[in-house]
Amino acid sequence: MKKSLLITIIILAIILILPLVNLVRWYFQEKKPIDIVILDKTVPTLERLKHKSLVWILTNDRFIRKDKKKSYSYRKDYYGFAPTRPLKERGSTKKEYHLSDMMTLPEQSDALYIADTYGIFFNDWFAGVNKSRKSRKIYGGLNNTDYLLINEMKNRNKLIILEYNSFDFPTAAFESYRTQEKLGISFTGWTGCYFEKLDTTSKGFPIWLAAMYRKQYRKPWTFTKPGLVLLTEKNIVVLEEGTHLTKALPRIVTDSANCRKYGVPSSVVFRNWFDIIDPLENNVISRFRFETTALGDTLLSSNMIPNEFPAVVQEPVNQRTYYFSGDFATNRVWYCTSRLKGFGNLKGLLYSDKPDDPRRFFWLYYRPLLNTIFNDYYLSLKK
Repeated sequence: MKKSLLITIIILAIILILPLVNLVRWYFQEKKPIDIVILDKTVPTLERLKHKSLVWILTNDRFIRKDKKKSYSYRKDYYGFAPTRPLKERGSTKKEYHLSDMMTLPEQSDALYIADTYGIFFNDWFAGVNKSRKSRKIYGGLNNTDYLLINEMKNRNKLIILEYNSFDFPTAAFESYRTQEKLGISFTGWTGCYFEKLDTTSKGFPIWLAAMYRKQYRKPWTFTKPGLVLLTEKNIVVLEEGTHLTKALPRIVTDSANCRKYGVPSSVVFRNWFDIIDPLENNVISRFRFETTALGDTLLSSNMIPNEFPAVVQEPVNQRTYYFSGDFATNRVWYCTSRLKGFGNLKGLLYSDKPDDPRRFFWLYYRPLLNTIFNDYYLSLKK
């Protein structure tokens, strides 16, 4: 047998054997029974992208449901909106908890993770509809029952994690206010997102932003480069790379003490939607930072927007309530790899050494952050 053929066979054997070995290693890990209520109201496709990576992390780290003694399913184990097959018929169901559940569900559950409450809107749900403006809500927003669940879980000192857009439209003002009050934080009203191209002809760009800009400033939208769009219900601010920003991608920065505690890097880029909050008395674990020019600083200052603000905050007394002021759970992952122990160590395959590689956020920040939070909490339950 030729040497080159032998080497090829050995390499193929390793490629085939390694996943099996890692599957066996994952299977024999210690199982961690914990009942987690996952809420996701923004599920327009069967992919369930808004909470899929969260369930990947839970599965990979061997957290299981107490009742079924099985790993969580991103398809079934959540409350919220659920499209049905075939998707082209636009059928759906809703799995919801009710007021009558507010004594039993918080008592039986160990943790609550609110991944996304934005919901489903007519223009996004039905194909071929003009997407030039916002449309009416079909389903979504944080409601009274959601607030009661947060309240009951917090009163029982359970783990609570909420993500971006828990306070903004389409959540009603009253529910938003009292949820902020319960968490001890204040929403400024500003939200924002990075866009790889601010050109309105770019695929996926929400062109209603340009209409909002023209209405406010009475001039055309001329932005084409990468940049950030910040907005409130009635105001919009655009920061373009080269003019207002040295680099368009915002960063999440973390001090050395929290880097060690949560196993996260000191800096990582972030490209999803975020909101700007005042943490009040909460602990700040990480912060968002804009890399602004002098002109950018002036523009932000004139609108009373900081260029650095909290990304992750933690309630300071019991330290079991967190708010992630970004759309952290929206990450594309190969879900079939969730049962492979050590898969996240394949650095070259999963992400690169380039600091601006957006894939680094999931593998280097979100995953270790959640692993630390859930494992610390799980250990405290066993004491």
